Amino acid sequence: MTTYSEAGVDISTGDKASKIAYTAAKSTFSGREGRMGAPAILEGGFAGMLDFGDFYLVQNDDGVGTKMMVAERIGKYDTLGYDLLAMVVDDAVCLGAEVVSITNTVDCHKVDPAVIEVLMGGLAKACQEQHVVIPGGEIAELNQMVNGYTWNAAAVGIVAKDRVITGTKIKVGDKVIGLPAVGFRSNGFSLVRHVLQKAFGDNWHNTAYMNGQTWGEAVLKPSRIYHNQLLELLGRYGEPRQVDVAGIVHITGGGLQGNISRILPEGLGMQLDNLIEPLPIMQKLIQLGSIARDEAYKTWNMGIAMVVIVDPSAEVKVLAHFPDAQTMGVIDNSGEIKF
Repeated sequence: MTTYSEAGVDISTGDKASKIAYTAAKSTFSGREGRMGAPAILEGGFAGMLDFGDFYLVQNDDGVGTKMMVAERIGKYDTLGYDLLAMVVDDAVCLGAEVVSITNTVDCHKVDPAVIEVLMGGLAKACQEQHVVIPGGEIAELNQMVNGYTWNAAAVGIVAKDRVITGTKIKVGDKVIGLPAVGFRSNGFSLVRHVLQKAFGDNWHNTAYMNGQTWGEAVLKPSRIYHNQLLELLGRYGEPRQVDVAGIVHITGGGLQGNISRILPEGLGMQLDNLIEPLPIMQKLIQLGSIARDEAYKTWNMGIAMVVIVDPSAEVKVLAHFPDAQTMGVIDNSGEIKF
């Protein structure tokens, strides 16, 4: 059985490092106490919040990870901007926040203006669609410190204080709705590359997949961004809310269980007996790598980009707004996430 650890990534070590980083971050909170920008304590949240009177300023950051390595192999950079934007805005909207701006940092071995033009052109297009501005960024040529390109972004959003979604209102009987992914987004690519390298050799990215696509083209499929669509229900800053949402989860690193557990109130669980079908490309990789089901669901989104938790009275409205979404289960008092 192939594992994420075998591909070079240890989730437990990453979780430990995240806790260390958050502990250090919290040690700075007292410096803003009683001042504008005082931080809110939000354990397990998908972004940080700073108090600005009537609203919270929301901040978070992420990157495209080793999906960039696939783009470098096939020389296709135009869609990575969608992946970068998805990782930060779909995290922030989990709190009900409207992202206003992002900044981004490109670290590279050697600057190639042609590559930068394509990367930034794709990011600008994605940002225009989501009504997000790019007020600044940084390009750093780091020579031997970096092999290829590393691309990260930080987002800034706003949410009214009485509109924050934290999961505390989730209750037994609420419906769990899955919003489908179209591909891998930007998580688990070390395992993707490991499986394909092992199956097809170093030229795996040029190996035929299906429908005239190579494996490189197929796994590079850009992310579907849900920020705008969710805000149409949640309301942008100053707009009325169309649906009361109890919880929103972005299925990224750590998979289904790892991310949903971040917002579930203590003692509650869920029974997911109608999961979105895993994407065909993921099913194929599971077969190629002999990957255990639990390992796959810890590493990839398995076809579920986001999860929305609502009262049963709002279920029909949410499903009408997202025609390809589906109700996957219900909140119970088991204390476990079962699927």
